[in-house]
Amino acid sequence: MTVTLAMIVRDEEAVLARCLDAAAPLADEVVILDTGSADNTAEIARRYTGRVYEAVWEDDFAAARNLAFSKAAGDYILWLDADDVVPPESAEQFLLLKKRLETERPDTVMCPYQTGGITYERERIVKRCADAKWRGHVHECIAPFGKIIHDGFTVVHMQTEKDRGWRNLRIYQKWAEKETLGGRDLFYYGRELFYHKLYTEAEAVLAAMLAGEGWYVNKIAACEVLADIKLAQNDGDGALDALFSSFRYGEPRAFILCKIGAVFKERGEYRTAAYWFERALSCPDHTREGDFERPDCRGITPALELVWLYHVLGEHAKSLAMHKKSEALAPDHPSVIYNKNFFGE
Repeated sequence: MTVTLAMIVRDEEAVLARCLDAAAPLADEVVILDTGSADNTAEIARRYTGRVYEAVWEDDFAAARNLAFSKAAGDYILWLDADDVVPPESAEQFLLLKKRLETERPDTVMCPYQTGGITYERERIVKRCADAKWRGHVHECIAPFGKIIHDGFTVVHMQTEKDRGWRNLRIYQKWAEKETLGGRDLFYYGRELFYHKLYTEAEAVLAAMLAGEGWYVNKIAACEVLADIKLAQNDGDGALDALFSSFRYGEPRAFILCKIGAVFKERGEYRTAAYWFERALSCPDHTREGDFERPDCRGITPALELVWLYHVLGEHAKSLAMHKKSEALAPDHPSVIYNKNFFGE
């Protein structure tokens, strides 16, 4: 069972070798599509493979990835971005995963993706076939298909100094003028508008997304973005309305509950704030559902908030007990160390 590593790159000379040093040895074949680099990206790519191709960039990530996939010859295709890293332990896990490909013959392999403190699953490896088709001009994806398995092969997305500025927003604005965007694209379009502080436009796009068809996970995340818009405008009531509306679409998420707790804490409503942080501590992990999961929101974040809240509420035994819990979760966290000194330990 052979695996092709397929990548699209552009002006990635600063990070491409770091990615390929770990990832290229894992694959039976490496295919790299350069979409118009002005630096040494293509030259670096050729150190690892003779399958380097060039294409004109058309403001469409899905189109570029589909072209790269069309060059693959392996039974399965693994995709990465140039600023992704495969840690050593994940390289070992990949060898076990290849054995699973032989015995289980899946169509889609969902794997953890870590970026900026968030973990979620991506369709990391897919069977080379017509169903393995990328969709979405930005934040593109392949809809998981056929027999789906989950594996621990983890990829880490690293922050880079490359300035992407208004690129994603500009692409969305271009395509929104040409076609009707679906629910997923509307979510990411609205989020890009928020990132650029275009709050009125962001609210309109996200409201349209919530009113139409769309994946419930994206709708929950859209409610959080709407809440962030309201918070940026000092509208706590509006933020709470947006956060509570997320409950329409699925089980409450820890990151939503922590944000609700933070709003009440800011208002000085400490008992109510504690209630919501307690709920966050008991939330299950929704990674398998595709959430942008933030493990800290189910652990150290609400635990530290409760240490403080219980203290100001005069519940000192509960405050100390929660400190012990937070210490077990993250003994080296600066706030845990501060609290340890506070409690005279």
